[in-house]
Amino acid sequence: MRILLIDDDVFLRDMYATKFTEANHEVSSVDQADKAVQLLENGESFDVILVDMVMPGMSGVEFLQQVQNNGLCGGAVCVVLSNQGQKSDIDEATAAGAHDYIIKAENIPSEVVEKVEKILANTKQQ
Repeated sequence: MRILLIDDDVFLRDMYATKFTEANHEVSSVDQADKAVQLLENGESFDVILVDMVMPGMSGVEFLQQVQNNGLCGGAVCVVLSNQGQKSDIDEATAAGAHDYIIKAENIPSEVVEKVEKILANTKQQ
């Protein structure tokens, strides 16, 4: 699985990248959503895009809206990985194009890897 991880927290970004790499997945990571948009505009393709909700510059919802409106997902499954867990946050992310929503504080990193693998498998079956 090829993953794009977007999170401004360097510790969390590196930790999740390490966990996905240990599970034999290829990970690209960026600290800002606009950098992720540039990668996608340059033709990079991913199976899964994991995006945080709260980041400087462009929020996760703004990122999702931009990639959906401009057809940049390229078939990638977009999943929010955030500590924002209010129903309104989840609803807003889903409306913007997120396939699923994982709350960081409720899952250890290995569980996040498992959930993302299941989300991708379920999406491909549909």
